[in-house]
Amino acid sequence: MALDLSRFQTAGTETCFHDRHIGAQIYAGLDGKNWSLADYQARGGYQALRKILGVDGAEPMTQDQVIAEVKASGLRGRGGAGFPTGLKWSFMPRAFPGQKYLVCNSDEGEPGTCKDRDILQYNPHIVIEGMAIAAFAMGISVGYNYIHGEIFGTYERFEAALEEARAAGLLGNNILGSNFSFQLHAFHGFGAYICGEETALLESLEGKKGQPRFKPPFPASFGLYGKPTTINNTETFAAVPWIIRNGGQAYLECGKPNNGGTKIFSMVGDVERPGNYEVPMGTPFAKLLELAGGVKGGKKLKAVIPGGSSAPVLPAHIMMECTMDYDSISKAGSMLGSGAVIVMDETRCMVKSLERLSYFYAHESCGQCTPCREGTGWLYRLVHRLEHGEGRADDIALLDNVAENIMGRTICALGDAAAMPVRGMLKHFRDEFVHHLEHKTCVVGPYV
Repeated sequence: MALDLSRFQTAGTETCFHDRHIGAQIYAGLDGKNWSLADYQARGGYQALRKILGVDGAEPMTQDQVIAEVKASGLRGRGGAGFPTGLKWSFMPRAFPGQKYLVCNSDEGEPGTCKDRDILQYNPHIVIEGMAIAAFAMGISVGYNYIHGEIFGTYERFEAALEEARAAGLLGNNILGSNFSFQLHAFHGFGAYICGEETALLESLEGKKGQPRFKPPFPASFGLYGKPTTINNTETFAAVPWIIRNGGQAYLECGKPNNGGTKIFSMVGDVERPGNYEVPMGTPFAKLLELAGGVKGGKKLKAVIPGGSSAPVLPAHIMMECTMDYDSISKAGSMLGSGAVIVMDETRCMVKSLERLSYFYAHESCGQCTPCREGTGWLYRLVHRLEHGEGRADDIALLDNVAENIMGRTICALGDAAAMPVRGMLKHFRDEFVHHLEHKTCVVGPYV
């Protein structure tokens, strides 16, 4: 989908906390000129890093104090899993005598998601500062940002920002004259969806085929090159400088209990103004839809996939009662995931939509696990038959059975990601699958 940056500017103005949080800083660089170090510092950039190091004469913060602020903020991982960030940081064995690593997962490949690339493109220094603060908190001296290979221009932008930070003494040895040293490098992937899974990402970083590892051991104890490693998402790191500057409690109060702060949602699909919208956690979905201009063409809302294509679909009447936070979406039977909100209007055929999703996951399976390697292809072929009027009497039951047998039986979550859309569609829109089976046509007419 071509993205209209003027719409992002509108989104930033209407939905962000302006000077209070990351949104105003992200959107400040939309003209492509305000991403530089000088512009970021004019917006208060690197003040949080100076604060923890005690550069301006204040008492430097301890590692425990930094982690405590992040815990108090209620910040949860913005990449999909929603794990508490401060708790994850506390898992890092700070007394470990050897090398430890920090990794930013910018391998944004979830269909419908386009927030992380904008953060890196329009405000790369906020991620650099967030990673430096995290490295200080965990006693880490080397970090990597793994950037999705199909956005090479964004990778180059981040490299340019790294050079600026190094030249200014904000990265490298004895940062800002302190005894804290942190080397940060960019690494571009090669467009493999599976490398968004953290252990497959680590394998790729090591120069190997990007395939997930068995867990345990977990990266906190055995990660990059077998050393303790902490991995967080781009948006997660981007939230850290504001938390340190303003306090964890203030960030928590931007959202709701257990869902602190704000979240960037990629509103895509059948909406009038597709784009990235940053809103407080707990914002009603109806309000988010309104900010995106409502359903395109004044059509009726049919369904929403609230957390990227791997999340189970929710029908309109359920979604309109939800608030945009982990707990509300989970209670409704789906997940917040990556924050990609895929809106579908009344003209969308659920069978055709599922066919496209199933093809994607069959294509992107790394093939390591038999249930995923064979099962994702099986799912696609079954849905393809139904969509093209070739369905057999037991295909719907078989589709449900195959999806159920994939769930929880693979090394990583890609198998679940392929199965959950199938189960969600059959749960809420089974009648459309039955109509395809019995009438060999789509219930909503020709698909456009």
